[in-house]
Amino acid sequence: MNYCSHCGAPLTLEIPSGDNRPRHVCRHCETIHYQNPKMVVGCLPIWQDKILLCRRAIEPKYGLWTLPAGFMENGESADEGAARETLEEAGARVEIVDLYSLISLPDIDQVYLLYRARLLDLDFAPGEESLEVALFHEHDIPWAEIAFRTVEETLKRYFIDRRQGQFPLYRSNLYRRHTPSIPADKSTK
Repeated sequence: MNYCSHCGAPLTLEIPSGDNRPRHVCRHCETIHYQNPKMVVGCLPIWQDKILLCRRAIEPKYGLWTLPAGFMENGESADEGAARETLEEAGARVEIVDLYSLISLPDIDQVYLLYRARLLDLDFAPGEESLEVALFHEHDIPWAEIAFRTVEETLKRYFIDRRQGQFPLYRSNLYRRHTPSIPADKSTK
């Protein structure tokens, strides 16, 4: 950030009094501009023993497969956002079952909240951000063409959990840099 969105004055990067991190501060109107992680919400849409995936029609990762997900909007809950993204990207109506995967990506300031969801019907079609949508059995998942590590991790865990008949909440941190890996924290609700 270079200029204040409130008054247009130039900003400085400093640690405000009582804080512990550098923030963009406007010395003219005294506004502190906090920048926080973006929430990505989405669904693991399930129909019997199949999962609905979308092939991306946008960058990043054009042409690769993903779960329907996107940035949460102001004024909506996380589960409302997940259902909205599923409708927008896959034309699919879902019933949210529960929060399944919470994955932090500190290097890119994102947090993923992925919900298990039941498809309400088979009336789905690609939205503007998808080239195609399709239901996949576990053995048919195009693993080499999955767009994001968050999606791959969530899918792999789901199939293990499905075999065990339990769906605990998974939490993990994924790093892009060569940071020592932090094992996923498998915790139950």
